[in-house]
Parts: sequence; C-alpha cells; structure tokens
Amino acid sequence: MAEKQYVVFKLGKEEYGIDIMNVKEIGPYQESVKLPNAPSFIEGIINFRDRVIPIINLKKRFNLIDEGVTNDTRIIIINLEGKQVGFVVDEASQTVRLDDENIDPTPDIISKIEKRYITGVGKLDENRLLILIDLEKVLNDEEKEEIENMELK
Repeated sequence: MAEKQYVVFKLGKEEYGIDIMNVKEIGPYQESVKLPNAPSFIEGIINFRDRVIPIINLKKRFNLIDEGVTNDTRIIIINLEGKQVGFVVDEASQTVRLDDENIDPTPDIISKIEKRYITGVGKLDENRLLILIDLEKVLNDEEKEEIENMELK
C-alpha cells in the first residue's frame, strides 16, 4: 500500500492537498509587481531568491471570491516545466500522509476542465476532505505559454 505526503493549503474554507514532491518551498506572502496585459489570475512577479518568478492567484484561477491578504497568506513555489512559479493561497500550515485506500477518484460531477488538475479526494477523517490537485496541471498550455512570454529578458 502506497502512502504519499501532501502539503495542505486553504482557499477560503476549503482544504486542498498537493503532493509534497511537487513543492519547492512555501514562503510568506510578498507584494508582487503588476504586469500590464497579464491574465487576471496572474498577480504579477516577485524577486524570489534572486530569481524573478510569476505569481498566480489560485482563488482567481478557480473563480473563487478573493478576500485579500491576511497574516496567514502564503506563496507555494513549485517547479513548472523547469521554471519556478508561485501560487498564492490563504494558508499552508501542515502536511499529511494519505494511503491510497483513503483517496477516492475525482467525482464524476466535476467538469472535464477541472478533472485535468483534480487528482482525487483524500479522506482525512469523517468530516474532513482534502481536494487533491496537481498544480502543474492548473494552467492550460495557452496559459503556460503566456507565462513564458511574460518572463523578463
């Protein structure tokens, strides 16, 4: 039986999980520099450890209400096709271990677009579900290309 470790993060009241192997780092929120004509879910760019990386607001990407930044807001940095990208989340405070038997497949009610990046539903206990997502698949090819074209030369 395989066990995976997930980083738990929140968007509003919902909890999400991403495979810890995909996470490079979790850092405190920092204000980003806005870019002209960027897609609405791209907050901008930040200087992270001497690298300029794009920052994506996951709430805007998922069409959720964005209530702004709090002291708990974090940036999850992942490697996306060889480049670092940051995702703004409301909170990222713990890791959990889940056995395969505690992960259900993505429910049929979810649209094809969302099935691309929702990998399953983790059951932590009777009242706590974790929506498991693959941040590498949150953006479609066109959006990834836009981010690549945004990179400052």
